[in-house]
Amino acid sequence: MKAVRGTAAALLALLVVTGCSSAPSVDKKPAAASTPVQPSPVGTLSGATDAAWIQLMTPMNEGAVELLTLAADRVTDPALRGWASDLAGAHRAELGRMRPLLKELGLPSTNVHEGHEMPGMVTPGDLTQARAAEGAAFEKVFVIQIREHLEHSARVSRSEVDAGSEAAARKLAASLVEARRGELAGLERLTA
Repeated sequence: MKAVRGTAAALLALLVVTGCSSAPSVDKKPAAASTPVQPSPVGTLSGATDAAWIQLMTPMNEGAVELLTLAADRVTDPALRGWASDLAGAHRAELGRMRPLLKELGLPSTNVHEGHEMPGMVTPGDLTQARAAEGAAFEKVFVIQIREHLEHSARVSRSEVDAGSEAAARKLAASLVEARRGELAGLERLTA
């Protein structure tokens, strides 16, 4: 039990240490002061891990879908463009599983990380940078941002598998870990 609590605490610390702060991004208005982050109704430490994970993964995937959709239209390499299009579809399907899980866990559907700069999260500033780039410059920005997203979402999902208590959340996290392994391998093949 101590190991599980230690791992759960490590996940929560990871969320805080890796950039989940109240500091807004440069390109975004700060979150309204009257909109506090709502704590999870889940009472256990591992339940808090489930809540922290799903409340992070949902906006991470939402931002990634926007970037992937842009890439599916703008990448010049046909293989990379097809990969981006397929990955956008896979991320949309994941969101179709994440949003009901938020509701099942009694969590708000709002983005509690709005305005936060976090590794692996495609922010409005990242999307602005990507939209401003063209050709090879766009592809470079895209590859860097999507690799970071895949790596960090896998890392956070592994923590959920290890420390979460909700079976549905752990099952979804395990499927994301496996998916990210294949997605990263595919990206490496295409960009080697």
